[in-house]
Amino acid sequence: MPEAVLFDLDGTLADTAPDLGGALNQLLLEQGHDPLPMEKLRPHVSSGARGMIGAGLGITPNAPGYVLLQQRFLAIYQDALCIGTTLFAGMAEHLDELEANGIPWGIVTNKSQRFAIPLMEGLGLRQRAACIVCGDSAQRAKPHGHPMQLASAVIGIAATDCIYVGDDERDVISGRAVGMRTIIAAWGYLGDGRHPSRWGADAIASSPHDILGFAAAKH
Repeated sequence: MPEAVLFDLDGTLADTAPDLGGALNQLLLEQGHDPLPMEKLRPHVSSGARGMIGAGLGITPNAPGYVLLQQRFLAIYQDALCIGTTLFAGMAEHLDELEANGIPWGIVTNKSQRFAIPLMEGLGLRQRAACIVCGDSAQRAKPHGHPMQLASAVIGIAATDCIYVGDDERDVISGRAVGMRTIIAAWGYLGDGRHPSRWGADAIASSPHDILGFAAAKH
């Protein structure tokens, strides 16, 4: 068994697409555009505001007016952080299993503290998590290894004795940078880049129930 399990937040622990997609569609309506179906938006959720605005409006952060659109999108989202967001199927039971086995778990996300902390509170998980490392907690965000180092330090367990579960290639890169075993959450958003089988993770889990089995087999 691993000594600790760390999770990405969006697309791994929780399905935040309904609220992030809802915020993007409200922004689109304000800008005179039609809303987009959730299936078109889901692959971009893990890329945050940049990914969502890019998917919805086809612009990049260096485009004129991007900053104002980003600020408005984030303001809309902050007002509706945990309306449609839920844990992925099987995740609640998996967290219970970890705790029953005395295995601490935590969050390492690129989401800012002003969103991640209230979201974890809304899910009833803030006090249960051994750490919540956010994009603005660490010196550098994923795919840099520093967030993983910080999480390891906070929970007091060596990175090499932890596993990290995420749904984006940067999650694998960040974990491997500090010698942490990595598992891909196949139920997550997975982006629109290289196929997950090419990310170099230790395993691909089809559901949260698979995580401990993979972790024990790789230990």
